[in-house]
Amino acid sequence: MLIVFSGLPGSGKTTLARALASQLRVTYLRIDTIEQTLRNGGLAEVGKAGYEVAIALARSNLALGNWVVADCVNPLAESRQAWQGAAEAEQRPLLNIEVVCRDVAEHRRRVETRAADVPGLRPPSWQSVLDHDYQAWTGERLTLDSSRLSPAEVVRIIVSRLEAL
Repeated sequence: MLIVFSGLPGSGKTTLARALASQLRVTYLRIDTIEQTLRNGGLAEVGKAGYEVAIALARSNLALGNWVVADCVNPLAESRQAWQGAAEAEQRPLLNIEVVCRDVAEHRRRVETRAADVPGLRPPSWQSVLDHDYQAWTGERLTLDSSRLSPAEVVRIIVSRLEAL
């Protein structure tokens, strides 16, 4: 099973993806960690390399029969299709989860007060979140509002959805 958490910075996806991965005891891949590691290794422009690394790691884990939780902004149709392609190539189901924070004041507070938890990574500004090129979804996904649901509630919802598959 491949479970991909997507959403703008500060929406709550990392908190939720970590909670689910911990409960399920599955492989957890975070794009921020991969991209910053590439920068720390001397790659000046990461571009889509972080996603390519994450997708390759996801595929190798899926091939072993491991479940994978991926944590990424996933803002473009191209990246969403790449995750779909990875699941299809490994003949595994995919659950796309879009995390939103519909409480704008709460979203802004999260962005402006977050501490970097990846060495060397500079958290985005609120303006950069507002300016982010985040394309509207057209494919199937489970949308969860982190301003209305606790991490425990989200995990219960997702586990129920997984049991129904």
